[in-house]
Amino acid sequence: MGHCIFCSIIDREAEASIVYEDGRTAAFMDIRPFTPGHLLVVPKTHAANLAELAPADGGAMFQVGQRLAEALRSSEVAAEGVNLFLADGVIAGQEVFHVHLHVIPRTAGDGFGLRGRPTNPPREDLDYLAASVRGRLG
Repeated sequence: MGHCIFCSIIDREAEASIVYEDGRTAAFMDIRPFTPGHLLVVPKTHAANLAELAPADGGAMFQVGQRLAEALRSSEVAAEGVNLFLADGVIAGQEVFHVHLHVIPRTAGDGFGLRGRPTNPPREDLDYLAASVRGRLG
């Protein structure tokens, strides 16, 4: 596996401002936050990507993310909203190859947002892709 900074944080070999920890997950402040209070939730078991992530660990990450979102709203952060974001793979923006869920507090005018150009494909194209994905579910 090589060096994994998130595994080092979990093992207390690297510094982190830990917010939450249980048997499956740890949550800590992001050192390069998009907004004040930006948190990361990681599984304690190393998984480089979603394909390697145990479903129970993924569920635990999102449950913790949900609890943290509420805490961000009622804490000094005073979040008015929260984005949950997970990048899977280089092209998706993943930089640390240990699965992690970003919990990003939002306030009016914070300057953060997903920037994209939505399209309006024909229903036939949507149906075709839906059938392709459905066929891979097994």
